Amino acid sequence: MTERPSSAPHQGAPAVAAVLGAAVLFGTAGTARELGPEAATAISVGAVRIAIGTLVLWAVVFAERGVLRRPMVVAGGRVRWWLTVVGGAGVATYTPLFFVAVDRTGVAVGTVVTIASGPLFAGAIEWLVVRRRPTGRWFLGTAVTIVGSAVVVLSGAGDATVDASGVVAASAAGLGYAVYSITAKGSIEDGMSPTLALAAPFTVGALVVVAMASTSEFGWLHTGPGLVMAVYLGAFATGLAYVLFGRGLRGLVPSTAVTLVLAEPVTAALLAALVLDEPLGAAGWLGVGLVVAGLRTVGAGDPAPRSTVSAR
Repeated sequence: MTERPSSAPHQGAPAVAAVLGAAVLFGTAGTARELGPEAATAISVGAVRIAIGTLVLWAVVFAERGVLRRPMVVAGGRVRWWLTVVGGAGVATYTPLFFVAVDRTGVAVGTVVTIASGPLFAGAIEWLVVRRRPTGRWFLGTAVTIVGSAVVVLSGAGDATVDASGVVAASAAGLGYAVYSITAKGSIEDGMSPTLALAAPFTVGALVVVAMASTSEFGWLHTGPGLVMAVYLGAFATGLAYVLFGRGLRGLVPSTAVTLVLAEPVTAALLAALVLDEPLGAAGWLGVGLVVAGLRTVGAGDPAPRSTVSAR
């Protein structure tokens, strides 16, 4: 793989705002889940969420094509389906292994390891595979953001436990998310629409998660609160969130976009404090401050054009 010029700007306030908007929507999922039926299991909720989210993404793809007259692939563009396949493997890795991590090592530790490893893997892949070294500003901002996110999540975790297999699963989940983001960026730079670049590999992950949940109980879905939760999680916290993520990814390098998604745990913690009456505490607020400082550092990075995944 070699480096080639990108047709999209590396940075820009609209792109940063789009990814942060996606992160905020991602961060509402925990509160929505807490307000939903207690009978709903993590895997069944995850399956319904990703299935609805995938349908929303494809609906947007066809709406862009039919209503807005936007081509799925721009004139002169090319489609490298291997990127979609590899990206689909990333999604299929991320979602189920995150559930495994949470089950084995708890929500707090599983979340921290996953969200911390994602940006690190994205930066490493860009450096070693794409031959694009992340900037010093990215390293600094990402480090501060990861520390802040860990403080936010662990401040309300009580006696968190660490299970080696759970940590490995969470790290693999972070790698899957990084791979998904980087391959989607490659498809976008090939001329594929951002929404299609996310929807196609996302479908692979949806099929895997739905298959995993085939023996789960879905009776909660037939209740009013369960249906409301499912629609919100699928349409907004997943579908719309990934539409925004795709818009932002078009103008950012993946390592920056994946780091900006670390605004998610801050949103979750603030909503828990406001809606679920779960006080954040001094340590939690310190973590929020660190995340904000780190995101500002990353979001104000080098505006020079960059490149993404490319084949000889």
